[in-house]
Amino acid sequence: MSNQTPGRVITNKLITPAIILGGFVALIWLLEIIDTLLLNQSLNRLGIWPRHLIGLRGILFMPFLHGDLGHVAANTFPFLFLGAIVMLRSVRDFVIVTLTTMLFSGIVLWLFGNERAIYIGASGLVFGYFGFLLLRSYFDRSVQSIAIALVIFLLYGGLIFGLFPQQPGVSWGAHLSGFVGGALAAWFIARSRPGRSPIIDAPDFQHLPTEPEDNVADQIHIL
Repeated sequence: MSNQTPGRVITNKLITPAIILGGFVALIWLLEIIDTLLLNQSLNRLGIWPRHLIGLRGILFMPFLHGDLGHVAANTFPFLFLGAIVMLRSVRDFVIVTLTTMLFSGIVLWLFGNERAIYIGASGLVFGYFGFLLLRSYFDRSVQSIAIALVIFLLYGGLIFGLFPQQPGVSWGAHLSGFVGGALAAWFIARSRPGRSPIIDAPDFQHLPTEPEDNVADQIHIL
C-alpha cells in the first residue's frame, strides 16, 4: 500500500511535465544565446529551406532556432502555458501533438514555402497547441475540453489573426500549418481513445478510401 499523500502524488505527476517543458525551453534559450554571442546567428541555416533536400533537416531543428533573444522571449510564455495545458491530460498527448505539428507544418513549409527563405522559430508549435486545444473540444465533446477551449480562446483568441498574412518576414503559413497540425492531432487522439470516436468518423466517411549558401537563401522567416 502506498503511503504517499495526495499532495505528494500531485507533485510527482507534475515533475515529468515540468522537466519536459523546462528542458525544451532551456535548450531553445541555450542555443539562441550561443548562436547570438558566439556564432553570429549561423545556426539559423539549419532551419527549413523549401524544396532543397538539405532543408528537410529543418523539420527537426526549426522550433529550436530563433532570430534573436527577443524572438525567443516572445515565444517562451505561450509555449509554456499552452504546452502545459496540452499536457494536463497526459504526457502522451503532448508528445503526439508536438510531433504531429512539427511534421505536418515542416512538410508543408518545405513543399510550399519560399525557396529563397529559411524558416525558423517555435511559434508553429504554439499554434499547434492552440489548434489542438480548440479542436479537441469539438472531437471530444466533454465538459472539461469545452471549458478549456473557452478559457484558451479568451486568453489567446488573438492568435487567430496570426493565421493570415500580416507583417513581412513573419510566416503566417507556418502558423496556419501548425494550427492544422494541432487539429489533426486532436482528431487522431480522439479517434484512438477507447470508447470514443471523433465526430467526423461517421458512417458516410468510413469507406473513403549541400549546405545552403548565404547568397542563395536570402531571407529568414521567423515563426
